[in-house]
Amino acid sequence: MTKAEVISKIIEETSADRSEVSATIESLLKVIQDSMADGNEIFIRGFGSFIIKKRARKTARNIRKDTAVIVPEHYIPQFRPSPEFVEKIKTSKKINQFQKSERKQRSY
Repeated sequence: MTKAEVISKIIEETSADRSEVSATIESLLKVIQDSMADGNEIFIRGFGSFIIKKRARKTARNIRKDTAVIVPEHYIPQFRPSPEFVEKIKTSKKINQFQKSERKQRSY
């Protein structure tokens, strides 16, 4: 689902103006990005948490040149869904149907 599709879905459910919904979504995403860039984590009850995870320094390989490359420690954004969110996905009938159709397509 794209951002435009999310905006359209919200408009269907709320009958709000497209420009207001679009501006609200853009503002929400900007606030999340800016807050995390400032080192803050975001917790949305019933939805999940946007956290900052530290990746340790490591040695990787450049297989083309056959050399070792040191990747310095760095931080990445990560999303952790709430237990309610996880349970909703686990019990979703649509996802279970999707998974069954995927298995049928993959069987030879």
